[in-house]
Amino acid sequence: MMFYPTETLVAPLQQLSLSELISHLINSWSPLSQVLRVPHSNTEYQRLLALFDHLLEVVPDDETHPWIGLLETLRVLIEQYETEHYSKPEVTGEEVLQFLMEQNELTSHDLPELGDHFVVEEILNGKQLLNSRQICELGERFGVSPAVFL
Repeated sequence: MMFYPTETLVAPLQQLSLSELISHLINSWSPLSQVLRVPHSNTEYQRLLALFDHLLEVVPDDETHPWIGLLETLRVLIEQYETEHYSKPEVTGEEVLQFLMEQNELTSHDLPELGDHFVVEEILNGKQLLNSRQICELGERFGVSPAVFL
């Protein structure tokens, strides 16, 4: 039997006492634990990825959708596995910026949030470091974690 959370179920759960909520979670955990757990093998990781990809296709781009919490949880589990099992290439914030600019067909004139194009060129050439304000604005502009620029 498939379980699909709905808005009509979410509201009553919020009204339960702590002991009632724990009881409900215990009764629901067995089927959920087959999916919502830290992956300890590549097979489990691949299964989470497949589920995540499928949900991305069926869940609309709507932050209020009832399954957004499930997507966020799966993303965290996937990222945890990747952090532990895959090495991250050493790249600088300037290299990430250069890559994103190329992917989005941008020039140094297209990033006013960093300053004028001379400032952007100095950043790209490693002569000037990105500051915290610039890092936050780049993360917002490109829809990525600001941490990728650190």
